[in-house]
Amino acid sequence: MTAVAADTATKSQIKLPADSNQALGIARFAIDFLSDDAGKRGQPSAAVLERANLFYTDAVLCGLSALALKTNAPTVLRDEALQYPVTETTRLIGKAKRPGATVFGSKAQVQPEKAIVANCSAVREWDSNGTNFGYNPELGHTAGEFGHNDFYSVAIAAAQMTGRDGAFALRAMVLHDEIRGRLAEVFSLKTYKVDHVVHGAIASAAVFGAMLGATAEQIESAIGMTVAHAIPFRAIRAGKQLSDSKGASAAISTEFAVLSVKRSMAGFLGPRDIFRNPEAIFRIFEGPGQMFQKVGATTANAKKADASPFDLVLSRAGDDFAVMGMHFKLGLYEHQSAGALQAVIDLINKAPNLLADKSGSKIAGIKITAYEPAFGIIGDPAKRNPTTRQSADHSMVYIVATLLRKALEAGKAGWTELMLEPQDYHADAINNPLTRKLMEKIAFAHGGDEYDRNYPDGIPTSMVITDADGKTHDSGMVMYPAGHARNTTADLKGILAHKFALLGAIAQADPKSLIARFEKLDAKSADQVRDLHDFSYTTHDGYE
Repeated sequence: MTAVAADTATKSQIKLPADSNQALGIARFAIDFLSDDAGKRGQPSAAVLERANLFYTDAVLCGLSALALKTNAPTVLRDEALQYPVTETTRLIGKAKRPGATVFGSKAQVQPEKAIVANCSAVREWDSNGTNFGYNPELGHTAGEFGHNDFYSVAIAAAQMTGRDGAFALRAMVLHDEIRGRLAEVFSLKTYKVDHVVHGAIASAAVFGAMLGATAEQIESAIGMTVAHAIPFRAIRAGKQLSDSKGASAAISTEFAVLSVKRSMAGFLGPRDIFRNPEAIFRIFEGPGQMFQKVGATTANAKKADASPFDLVLSRAGDDFAVMGMHFKLGLYEHQSAGALQAVIDLINKAPNLLADKSGSKIAGIKITAYEPAFGIIGDPAKRNPTTRQSADHSMVYIVATLLRKALEAGKAGWTELMLEPQDYHADAINNPLTRKLMEKIAFAHGGDEYDRNYPDGIPTSMVITDADGKTHDSGMVMYPAGHARNTTADLKGILAHKFALLGAIAQADPKSLIARFEKLDAKSADQVRDLHDFSYTTHDGYE
């Protein structure tokens, strides 16, 4: 990372010190980043914009396929959104009258928070879009918080409401990922059982407010309301069988953030300086007078009398943006399983005889060794017998067994040949006898310090398959599977093109034109952004 400087007009980064009002600092940064003033506005490189557009296209196709298969939460929330049309009497945002935003597959203008909650929920439903791990060792910011590229609907909604073009919307997407991603580097919400979507909700308040012309103080107020009133805990992700709340958490949190912006712009005053507020989550857990001891190394800033637990560094120009360190999922699986999936593919390609008998009899046993939190989350013994899709896609043994089942059926192994898709989490697939047989052969172990210290730099996982003759096949430690930001060997664009076509074909028989709607966003006019969701998609009965 380049040197940190405080001058946003001339330098590539800014630093918001722990002893400053960081909520106000984020607000000012967002306003400058989206400014039309060339001396102030964010200037991400072409590579950054291209990568953000890839994540955006990936997210939308995940969402459209979920709607096409009539999954529950996205369908419920889309139907709800269409009950909140924007009319002449409901256009006022602050002192300005604004058009509404649209949901996927409709040109009807609805209230922005409703369009956003619907679209964000759809995008997140499969748990197959982008992921960050909150890791920036050059600055010593290695909190390792998870996060996902769920929030692009915020930028599209605000662009539709303000008549802005695709280039502006894409810059706002980079901004959102920057705020969310950098917060994930400095504060681990999961350590305190708080859901990772809080960072995204904070970013949503900042980006939506800046795009609509809110003042820095109004954005600060909205961030304060979001943190003070809407903190979700990881209870939504606990239990043997998970509910709609797990997939819709980002959507619901950002819905509240957008409402908070609207209220602030109407004159409502939320709590100020929320990152230094001694009763808010940041200082309660890690600041002066903290109620709980921080896990791991102490933070020097936490010892200051009136400080948040962290300095925050945000990029405004060049290549070094948070989105460049985010990871693609190459199919439907929990991101913690990516190392194991790469290990399966690698081992089968080295020992194709493991597939010689399609019944799986050539495979006697499988041992997977991984790090915390993979071992604790997707290796949880409670998830060895999933009965719902939401639980199956968080079960290491189910994910690996399903990939192996597909390899046995195909007789070969590669990311495109074996890509996990929605049908692999249908009830019939969850109860597939061969999958269940393979699941019984899998043992899962925690690798201890050797594995834990290599996360979140990578996804340290190893696999040993013992064949029917007693011979062992060892993958060694997999650190950077395909899709990981530091993987340099996979044909990422080729694999993503396959994924886009696979998911797009669920929504439309010929998905090429559908995919093209969301590519090259920076070349789209304001009219094209306004009409971006004006298309039809095919729905299918019987998935859920």
